[in-house]
Amino acid sequence: MKIMAVDYGDARTGLAVCDRTEFLASPIGTIEERDFITLVGKVAHIAKEYEVSEIVVGLPLNMNGSFGPRAQACKTFADALNEAAEVPVNMWDERSTTVSAHGILNETNVRGKKRKQVVDTVAATIILESYLEFRRKKKERGE
Repeated sequence: MKIMAVDYGDARTGLAVCDRTEFLASPIGTIEERDFITLVGKVAHIAKEYEVSEIVVGLPLNMNGSFGPRAQACKTFADALNEAAEVPVNMWDERSTTVSAHGILNETNVRGKKRKQVVDTVAATIILESYLEFRRKKKERGE
């Protein structure tokens, strides 16, 4: 099943998608859009274009597991996307994915304007990889 991950942001939103075998998560780009309704429509359209069966939106919980303002904004986005998309939309704990994305970009020496353009897409890919790993382990346990 093809799954798309979304790293929602106020200015830039990163996207990643996996192959039908759920083995490989690949970045597919960043949407630069500040208008909430327009962004929801664009993400729903891309999900249809990539023929995904599920969308996973990153949920940036606080380190203690509580909801902060950013998590609430992501939940609001996921709820709106759930209304607009033709596939189920789920939330996935993404604590520290942006930090991990910056770490990867540091290791690969990506700096400046280019870094700004790709950090959200890298974060979406990390979200998707984490979700796919969860699904694999769940299958192994027979759940």
